[in-house]
Amino acid sequence: MKAALTAPLRHQNFRWLLGGRTFAELGNAIAPVALAFAVLDLTGSVVDLGIVVGARSLANVILLLFGGVLADRLPRAVILQGTALAAGVTQALIALSVLTGFASIPLLIGLSVLNGAVAALSLPAAAALTPQAVPAELLAQGNALARLCSNTGRIVGAAVGGLLAGLVGPGWAIMVNAVVFVLAMVGYRGVRLPRTTAGETSSPLRDLIDGWREFVARRWVWIVVLQFMVFNAVFVGGTVVLGAAVADDTIGRAAWGFVLAAETAGAFVGGILVARWQPRHLLRIGVAVTAAGALPLVVLAEVPLVVPLLAAMFLAGIALEVFVVAWDVSLQENVPPDKLARVYSYDMVGSYIAMPVGEVAAGPIAARFGMENTLLAGGVLIVLATALALGSREVRKLTRKDLLAEPA
Repeated sequence: MKAALTAPLRHQNFRWLLGGRTFAELGNAIAPVALAFAVLDLTGSVVDLGIVVGARSLANVILLLFGGVLADRLPRAVILQGTALAAGVTQALIALSVLTGFASIPLLIGLSVLNGAVAALSLPAAAALTPQAVPAELLAQGNALARLCSNTGRIVGAAVGGLLAGLVGPGWAIMVNAVVFVLAMVGYRGVRLPRTTAGETSSPLRDLIDGWREFVARRWVWIVVLQFMVFNAVFVGGTVVLGAAVADDTIGRAAWGFVLAAETAGAFVGGILVARWQPRHLLRIGVAVTAAGALPLVVLAEVPLVVPLLAAMFLAGIALEVFVVAWDVSLQENVPPDKLARVYSYDMVGSYIAMPVGEVAAGPIAARFGMENTLLAGGVLIVLATALALGSREVRKLTRKDLLAEPA
């Protein structure tokens, strides 16, 4: 008999972790929406917007491997406390610069780089902490519940970010984001877990080499990471950069906030689905459904209206959430716990490395080939990358280790 979705809540450490992650995701959802409109208000340039958000992503990618080493050496909850506080400080500085009229593109780039660096140190720790907070038999439910609560934060955050940016300006939206990060820090302070280390006597270089060996030892891992190099570059460039520009000319900023919230609403539904339905070949299904990420790009290109965009983003959210839970469970079941954060860091570097390129390149490519053609070509690339990943036998055949998983 399968455990209930709420079963992980019996564990105190998981409850505190859940609270911290939910507030962190709430803050993270407000920031991109508000920052995008802050840049557009400042210069009106899609190219400038791409540079600002791309700078954050670049800093994130560069420091992710270091974040993975730290997360396998130091208490992960402590890392999350410090990074949540630092994120709050950097966001408060961005908000003050916007509210006081001192904001400039170089300043926003610098503060975005700091914020991306802080996030890089937190991401591997957050990803690797869940299997420490719940028993192995509740791993799927714990991941699904964590994602459900995180996506609730994203739903509220995206909507609030768009509404605040439209009603009182992006500066106040970013200030709210800073306060929420402080609440995330409070949640992480309640987590009390024994630390997992990679061995105090090993060097950081040796840690990275060991993590790389674990990463490349599994063909299905690096194939899916390559898929998401393409997916993330195209999807983020198409929605964060081009999507905001299309929305400014069509449905408006407040409506765009709700469109982004629809994606996370879909993710909420996808989390419930994958928690209750756990097929034997979970990774295969998770990879396959990511093709739905092409839908929002096609709709932005052809029918940029509120209802079609809400529907497309909702379906994409369901698909992406099924994949994320499938991916997390697959890694957590197959990678040794003391190397998990480092494998996650290589995964994140590989998955995110093309994001700054996509963000920075989206504006110039759209200017050269047209907004519609650029968005449609992005949809084709997402479908093609998904098909190539499914061509791998290792991806298609990986099975759940949980003996309670039902056959597909």
